[in-house]
Amino acid sequence: MATRSWPSLATGPRYGTALAGPPGAAAAALGVGRPGRDPGGRDPTRGRPAQASRPGTGPARRGDGPARGRAPPAARRSPRRAPRHSLRPAVRSRFPARRPVACRMGRGRPGAPRAAAVQGTGGSSAVSKCSAAARGYIQDRFLRLLVGRRRRRTPLVHRGYYIRTRAVDHCIQDFLLKTQSHPRTQILSLGAGFDSLYFRLKDIGLLHHTVVYEVDFPSVACQKATLIKRMKELSALVGDTGGEELGVITFSGEDYKLLGVDLSELSELERALEEAELDNGIPTLFIAEVVLTYMENSRSDALIQWAAEHFSQACFLLYEQMHPEDPFGRVMQQHFSQLNSVLHSLTQYPDCEAQQRRFFEKGWTECSVMDMNEFFTCCTPEDEQQRVQALEPFDEYEEWHLKCSHYFVLTASKGMEPSWTPLLSNMTVPHRDETVRMAGSITAAVCAMHSEISGLRRYGHHSVLIKPNVILTTGGFGEEDGQHCRMRNFHVLIKHAGYWKAGCVKKENPDKRWAERLYHTVSCLSNSLALVVGGRTSPSSAGLGMLWLKFPETCNASDPDDITVELVSLQPAAEPAALRWRHSTTEVIFKGEKYLFLYGGRSAMEPVLGDWYFLHAQELSCTVIPVDGPVPESRHSHSACSWKGGVLIAGGLGTAEQPLGSVFFLRELECGFQWQTVETHPPLIPRYSHTAHVHDGKLLLVGGVWFHSSSVPGITVIDLMTGLCLNYTINVEHLEWPLMLHNHSSVFLPNEKELLLIGGGGNCFSFGTHLNPKPVSLSLSNILTSH
Repeated sequence: MATRSWPSLATGPRYGTALAGPPGAAAAALGVGRPGRDPGGRDPTRGRPAQASRPGTGPARRGDGPARGRAPPAARRSPRRAPRHSLRPAVRSRFPARRPVACRMGRGRPGAPRAAAVQGTGGSSAVSKCSAAARGYIQDRFLRLLVGRRRRRTPLVHRGYYIRTRAVDHCIQDFLLKTQSHPRTQILSLGAGFDSLYFRLKDIGLLHHTVVYEVDFPSVACQKATLIKRMKELSALVGDTGGEELGVITFSGEDYKLLGVDLSELSELERALEEAELDNGIPTLFIAEVVLTYMENSRSDALIQWAAEHFSQACFLLYEQMHPEDPFGRVMQQHFSQLNSVLHSLTQYPDCEAQQRRFFEKGWTECSVMDMNEFFTCCTPEDEQQRVQALEPFDEYEEWHLKCSHYFVLTASKGMEPSWTPLLSNMTVPHRDETVRMAGSITAAVCAMHSEISGLRRYGHHSVLIKPNVILTTGGFGEEDGQHCRMRNFHVLIKHAGYWKAGCVKKENPDKRWAERLYHTVSCLSNSLALVVGGRTSPSSAGLGMLWLKFPETCNASDPDDITVELVSLQPAAEPAALRWRHSTTEVIFKGEKYLFLYGGRSAMEPVLGDWYFLHAQELSCTVIPVDGPVPESRHSHSACSWKGGVLIAGGLGTAEQPLGSVFFLRELECGFQWQTVETHPPLIPRYSHTAHVHDGKLLLVGGVWFHSSSVPGITVIDLMTGLCLNYTINVEHLEWPLMLHNHSSVFLPNEKELLLIGGGGNCFSFGTHLNPKPVSLSLSNILTSH
């Protein structure tokens, strides 16, 4: 049989506009996949995000969560206008129009019967797919026919749907390419919902010898069949046989069969597929996207084994969640439990290795699996990565990478010649997720406090020790006056008689230029003066400039209410250098003069910066000081610490949105400074969004995000004399809530060798926003002594 050429959707005659994407092949042609179950929420830095404990509308298809959550009750009673920005969050109309069938389905919701919660998840996920398609992430002109309504989702949700779609379509493309010499093949989509896969494949001419079977609950299948018959554009592609519904077959065409069957009833599924004339002797691709996990493990295992035993040439494509026990995973699990849609597979098959063993034990001879961070890095061309990263203003890197580390794509096969290995054949770098060796653990404890305040529930903020035992926290996004918003108020923690007191700071001369900023820095220059540099409101807006924070040299060190801060505007000549965020500002000494070393970060125009400035601490003017040595690559979300008159730079996120594992020391010389590479052994695991401190010749890295999905960063100790690098886990058994250590702040108290962790968390995809509720204390005396 002659090899068929593959049409490119980018130039497809039936698409109204040219579509940017990877050249040729069906990877672009398959541009969108199946309506996911990852409906999205609002951008947490732009409006009021969901609470993890209060989901809102339900997920579409049996999938990944509600479209968005709701603000706390107090917030709904006292509405506050969301900050203005160029990407407005969707709002509900007071007079909603009648929705299409796909959107009128039941929704997963707290308290709903389990069958209804799982079954009624059809609408909002497809809405999110349409939103992603409208922004150019994916290509699908059929979803709008199956969905009808449109609502704009956030960039984070768009990316989540993009990578899922990309992975699924990548594997489908590979199956069709590998089997094009066969006279007949078939695809069986399990739990297809309002999937548009068939229509896209048919539209671009890839189903010359392939029949697509879709299976879902009878009510879902009937609704989809009704939509297809009603929409001429859909029915014309299928070519309806014209007959009435026959038993479980709700719709039948020459190369398309839609079946209404409960997947958990394997005997019924077998009978239905036999009635639909599924052929177990030809190459067959099974697709299950976040479907099997809702079934009891015994039933999903039986289905996987049945597919291996009853089909001589079989391929299986699975996309699901994993890692239920780390902080993000716990929030994810809580979300689904509240929707009465428990993810059964997570207990028995919590990671990639367990899922791979599962398929081998059920009779599959080939099996490959990777998380979505690895898929994006290894199986997505560099130009396509850059295209996606440039589509929208984006600043939720931590949540994007955490979401990707909690989902995997798995492919398995048996009886295929040659072997079907769509993931292995496209690897461009070796598998990196090796087990992280830990030197020990550090126990976390909730800070002993005489008073508490909700204002410390935030992320993207900055905390600084302004006086002994007095910590000032500014900015960020969190909870204030019963609602989620960018934080306006400053807060202090004061330690007195072994306990911490929290309070809200009185601000004198409130300055509009504060602008409720995130990802800024605060440098304490004296007992009464601190400098705020940079930060942002929306990632689509320009960075913010500089402000002085003035506070009394003497104050009652036991009462937070006695602390006052005066905001003073300034527009120094160095102001343009400060228009950035996710940067670092570190004190250095040159020829006896104090400077602030401003390094890296990002801006509205540049996704990553690698430049630096020396700001004279008194004049706030940029001073040219010679610097030589190997220049660090551009980065943001790194850490920076003063040491020996210079600066230690560690980690960060680089130009390709990849974590960095390099450590540099900017060393003071007689005529300037010199960059020096700090070698560590074993090599430092690349990370970003961590904090850092130096104590007694040791660099302490705290938390952050890395791509090792088998664990989360704890404390890393680097001996700056020997280069020895040791990792320690954080024991959270005494905490009643997940401890998320990214976008947090930390303060090291050297006399007590105590590390105080303040805030942290983020928007956990569509599962809600998690904010660490209380400050946490870590005693580091043991590891600093033993290191």
